[in-house]
Amino acid sequence: MRKPPQRNERREEGFTLVELMVVISIIAILATIVTVSMLGVRDDANVSAAQAQIVNLKTALTSYNLAFGHFPTTAEGLDALIHNEKRAFLDAEEVPVDPWGKPYVYTSEGSRQFKIVTYGADGQLGGTSYDADITSDNLKGGK
Repeated sequence: MRKPPQRNERREEGFTLVELMVVISIIAILATIVTVSMLGVRDDANVSAAQAQIVNLKTALTSYNLAFGHFPTTAEGLDALIHNEKRAFLDAEEVPVDPWGKPYVYTSEGSRQFKIVTYGADGQLGGTSYDADITSDNLKGGK
């Protein structure tokens, strides 16, 4: 038969409140570290995606130029890659937007040159880091 615990004897079952608080604090710190490190990865992925989309748009514009002998005017914009009298130069129903949900800015600089720009995460001209502009000029093989 089991005897009841004496006043001097301490029960060793379960966790104390302090132990639970320490464990919860450690978990919260680890979750914060993982979240912060993942935010940078997402931003890097958005920049890479924008660069890849601009390269694809440049390729489509080159094909357009071969077919028509000139690049679309600024007024026609990138929409001319899809809606024109010959064929679609992009495999899409509409011109893609940048990874931040903004349209790419296309300007025709005469019939032989063009520029494609996305204004980065902040959507405004200029900026640094993830807010920096990404242009077709500063990519390999820029026009």
